[in-house]
Amino acid sequence: MSGPQAILLAALILLVAQRLLELRQAKRNEQWLRRQGALEFGAGHYRYIVALHTAFLLGLAAEGFLRGPQLHLYWPVILVLILAAQALRYWCLTALGRFWNTKILVIPGAPLIKRGPYRWCKHPNYGVVIAEIFLIPLLFQAWWTLIAVSLINLALLRVRITAENEALACALHGSENEAGAFVREG
Repeated sequence: MSGPQAILLAALILLVAQRLLELRQAKRNEQWLRRQGALEFGAGHYRYIVALHTAFLLGLAAEGFLRGPQLHLYWPVILVLILAAQALRYWCLTALGRFWNTKILVIPGAPLIKRGPYRWCKHPNYGVVIAEIFLIPLLFQAWWTLIAVSLINLALLRVRITAENEALACALHGSENEAGAFVREG
């Protein structure tokens, strides 16, 4: 196994492990949120988010191993940017605490989180996702994965952020009746 192949394999193992740990934490948080009366928004598009992230990992593996991974000429800079994005990801998760989830779940009437990166930006974790989906394939010059997954991700994020903004509006208004007016399957 060549150096770039070993690096790609290690990256894939780390990414899969990270995703599985995050899904486990999301499930715990979901159970707690639902006990607090949380409502779910955007359930209709959630399966497409999961499919996209699965396709991202499979595409990276397939393109990398079929073509033979090649590290980008500027791989040290790209790696630093990936690590910075990961640091921001965990700052987001830490700031949200039990309110963090892969699904859109809000407790009507709960105050918005205004700590960590959420002091300055409404959806900082989506910036992390955009960066990650761009930078990781760039690191291995997996151009098809970079282009295809980035474009689909941007389209899905448009739907996702709209649904999340509606959910946050529900949280501010604080009633299920008002929340019902905001619920969308998209």
